Amino acid sequence: MLKQKLINISLIATAIISLTACGDNTEKDNPNKKQITIGFGVGNYIDQVDKGIVPILEKKGYTVNLRQFSQNRQINPAFEESSIDASVNQSRAYMDAYNKKNNINMVALTDSPSAPQSLRSNKHQSVDEIQDGMIVALSNDPVNAERGARILEKLGWIQIKPNVSTLSFSVNDIESGKYNLDIRETDAAQGLRLLDDVDFVVVNGNYVASAGQRIADGLVVENSPLEHRVIVTVMQKDQDAQWAKDLKEAFESKEYADYVRSQRIYDGFIEPDSWKQYPR
Repeated sequence: MLKQKLINISLIATAIISLTACGDNTEKDNPNKKQITIGFGVGNYIDQVDKGIVPILEKKGYTVNLRQFSQNRQINPAFEESSIDASVNQSRAYMDAYNKKNNINMVALTDSPSAPQSLRSNKHQSVDEIQDGMIVALSNDPVNAERGARILEKLGWIQIKPNVSTLSFSVNDIESGKYNLDIRETDAAQGLRLLDDVDFVVVNGNYVASAGQRIADGLVVENSPLEHRVIVTVMQKDQDAQWAKDLKEAFESKEYADYVRSQRIYDGFIEPDSWKQYPR
């Protein structure tokens, strides 16, 4: 009799645990949920969303949590553990490479206003002043390092080895071009602080904007190809959820376009194609 009671108690406990787990999963995967967590790297994309997107979503009854990571490489694993619902930090090129390597299914929900990189210098007035032995700094994260290296390659300063990986690119993938340069890697956020110490620096546009400088004042400004522009990312299973549709609509809205265009700090950002329907 006691044994039977223990079995019954065990079954009841198991049922409660199962129901609780189902409830948690249902809430987490609910396509009509009203709470969204968005991940960001360091930079001002989080400010754009906080002031431009959050008010739009709040009008629709959403609670939006913005989570900033100290390192970009922490963001995609957060998708895998379902601690964020969306991100505004990566490019299509990086996402596709990450999906392939890790066998997951992130998708581009829509485009974000995207800050191009620029080649900058405090020591030189023109790219024509380049000489052998000069120091050029690139970001030390693979995606931005490759983007910066492409700028240098177009100038003829360097050559990039064939078949490089977006996920693992480094200065070791660079060969001399017309000049024998000292190419160094630095934390992306430190680029502007190095301008008095090196000859040229390739700086991410969002750091330029955050410092109150104009992207257009760079010696060379990247014409970021589509695959290197910043996107709003979600998991494939979520792209048709109502919250994802509302998030996409907010990023493509005239209200958001008007907000970004009204802020001098974002001068020089590449606008999403969806904004072409809103003439300035």
